[in-house]
Amino acid sequence: MSASGGTRAIMAALGANLAIAAAKFVAFAFSGSSSMLAEGVHSLADSGNQFLLLIGGKRAQREATPQHPFGYGRERYVYAFLVSIVLFSVGGMFAIYEGIEKIRHPHELEHWYWPVGVLVFAIAAEGLSFRTALKEADALRGKLSWTQFIRRAKAPELPVVLLEDFGALIGLVLALGGVGLALLTGDGVWDGIGTVCIGALLVLIALVLAAETKSLLLGEAAGTDVVRQIETAMVDGDTVTGVIHMRTLHLGPEELLIAAKIAVQHDDTAADVAAAINAAEDRIRAAVPIARVIYLEPDIYSEAEAAKGPDREATPGGPAPHPTGH
Repeated sequence: MSASGGTRAIMAALGANLAIAAAKFVAFAFSGSSSMLAEGVHSLADSGNQFLLLIGGKRAQREATPQHPFGYGRERYVYAFLVSIVLFSVGGMFAIYEGIEKIRHPHELEHWYWPVGVLVFAIAAEGLSFRTALKEADALRGKLSWTQFIRRAKAPELPVVLLEDFGALIGLVLALGGVGLALLTGDGVWDGIGTVCIGALLVLIALVLAAETKSLLLGEAAGTDVVRQIETAMVDGDTVTGVIHMRTLHLGPEELLIAAKIAVQHDDTAADVAAAINAAEDRIRAAVPIARVIYLEPDIYSEAEAAKGPDREATPGGPAPHPTGH
């Protein structure tokens, strides 16, 4: 994902949410609708989330330091995870609490035209923001479905904005339904039920975001297509005859670490091997520009060793070696 594409979607969402939040709080002040209050807090939380994404994108651009030699690319994941926490606590749990209070102590809506008018305006504004996010994401997802795009995207900003805007639109429809039923029946309990539904929706979206960003924080490998491109570029069939094993890791959305053991000819000199490694790195970077850190270890391919399979105890995250004597 290009940084400019994500920024456009974030700014569109930020502008829409700030305008909508102000309108919702005005509607709440005149009508007393709990749905309006929950939606106002939701939009305010969303605005804060967009600020967090912008801060994360800015901080991720810092240069690498001796303490952080691989840079700060993962800060974008950290701030995206914070977004899920804000959405869960400030958005979802507050809405559920407010809805339960309204169900326990309902009261008739006053000046009903305020919440209805604001909700119609909010649906239009959120629709425009959602359209911008869809347009930016559609240029990147290729043949992936929307669910696959959200699950596989290495850049967190667009999936976050997409889910937030989608949740906001559904929440607005729920709020409009709750207000409408409260007006038709004269029972303010419906307004509270709509608010609880909004809160449950926000909690669900927050949990999805948390799960996806947690996976990115732990460290994800490059996609299957990218791995195939790297392997194809690495092997020249002359000096580098194959890939014995390889690991990839995203240091950030646009930074990839590659560590591989490559097979070289038995009779190659050290100078030949060094030249082959340099050439392989050039080919990889040409094929996959986000490959920023590359470590290649030459070895002689052995069918007997390959038949043994990978040594899990030598793999990060594998089982701990047995103590001596066991």
